[in-house]
Amino acid sequence: MQWIACGEYQIPPGLDWISPRERARVDRLTFTKRRTEYLLRRYAGKRGVAATLGLDVDPQRLSRIELLNRPSGAPYVVVDGREGDLDVSLTDRAGSAVCLTGPGGALASGTVGADLEIVEKRSEYFVNDYFTLPEQAYIHAQRDAAGQDGWDASANLLWSAKEAGLKVLRVGLKADTRILTVHVSHEVRADGWAPMEIEVIDGSTFTGWWRRDGIFLLTIAYRYGGPPPDLLPGGADLATSQAVHSWLANPTLR
Repeated sequence: MQWIACGEYQIPPGLDWISPRERARVDRLTFTKRRTEYLLRRYAGKRGVAATLGLDVDPQRLSRIELLNRPSGAPYVVVDGREGDLDVSLTDRAGSAVCLTGPGGALASGTVGADLEIVEKRSEYFVNDYFTLPEQAYIHAQRDAAGQDGWDASANLLWSAKEAGLKVLRVGLKADTRILTVHVSHEVRADGWAPMEIEVIDGSTFTGWWRRDGIFLLTIAYRYGGPPPDLLPGGADLATSQAVHSWLANPTLR
């Protein structure tokens, strides 16, 4: 598995770098936020696929790579009109996006999920409504140890891990987030990743990894286990990236 992060500022001007099928999707989006996020995820995905496959990353050549969606919503890769033997998971938050790439079939079969969040304020109501009792105890303990940042960081970390886990289960936020209980370790490796485990209400478990870069939290959940993904070249540095909400200046396009 490999990953890359891209910032909104890296999106190429114009739309020549996306395919006609992707352009048709963009043309249907009337809210600036959704349009920008769609383009950002596509750019991160194209850069991730190009770096993984050794393809040209010139914007004029990126239209040969398509990131389309299956009926379930999961993305898949098409290169030069043919479905690629490569799978991707895409996630974005606050002006940054991450693409996770892996061998063909691995992601499509529901074995991994990725989610990106930022450290932002979370209320007592949020924690009480969406987290299990062990998770609530962990969040309260982190506030006791590190104050408000401990509370906000831990609440958003567990939320991100739940979203990654629900992607593995292929149910998304349609499911009750309390069907999962997340356990995280703070033993950070030299590459910035720390392990975590997700316990499902049916008794099954799967493992994953998490990292904090500046205000960003990235989680990766694996159904069958595995090492953390390797960083691909040419991306943005999440550690120095800021939260961006450019859509607020012009919420709608029409």
